[in-house]
Amino acid sequence: MSTATFALIAGISFTVAGIIGMFSAALAPPPADAPPVTFGVLYGYLLGLFPVNVLHSVAHLLIGVAGLASVGAEHYARTYARALAVVYAALGIMGLVPGFNTMFGLMPLHGHDIWLHLGTAAAAAYFGWRADIPVLQEPYRSDERRYGLGDRRQTVTSVARERRQGSYDRRMPLGT
Repeated sequence: MSTATFALIAGISFTVAGIIGMFSAALAPPPADAPPVTFGVLYGYLLGLFPVNVLHSVAHLLIGVAGLASVGAEHYARTYARALAVVYAALGIMGLVPGFNTMFGLMPLHGHDIWLHLGTAAAAAYFGWRADIPVLQEPYRSDERRYGLGDRRQTVTSVARERRQGSYDRRMPLGT
C-alpha cells in the first residue's frame, strides 16, 4: 500500500469519525468515573468506546480533510503521515498522564483513545518514514525502450585494445 493510499484511508476514517461525533445519537453518556471536561458540548463516548466532544470531532474533521487533500501527491501524503505520527504520538502520551488526559479540560484523551492514538501514530510513522517502494512499471510496449535492473548491452572497448588483446588476435600463439 502506498503512502497516498494510507492518507486516503486515514482521511476518510477521520472525516467519518468527525461527522459521526457531531450527532448526539451516536454518543453514549460518559460514565461517572470519567475525567471531567470544562468544555462539555457533545461530550460522550463515540460508539460507546471513544470519549469525544465537539472540539475533538472538529479536530477529527480537520485531520480527515487534510488527509484527503494530501492524496494528490506522494510528497504531501508522506508529510501528512509524518505529521500525523508526531501529533498522535503526543496525544497518546498525553492521554496516559492524569493531568493532561483531558488537554486542560478541552478534549478528552483518555480510555480507548490512548491505544487508538498510539496505534494511529505507529501506522502513520511506518508510512511516513519507510523506505521508498519501487513503483511497478507499465507493461512492455514495443515502441519504448525498457530498462531493467542494469544495462544488458556488452561494454564496448576501444578498437586499439581489441586489436591487441582480443580473442581473435592471431599474432600470438595459443596458450601464451
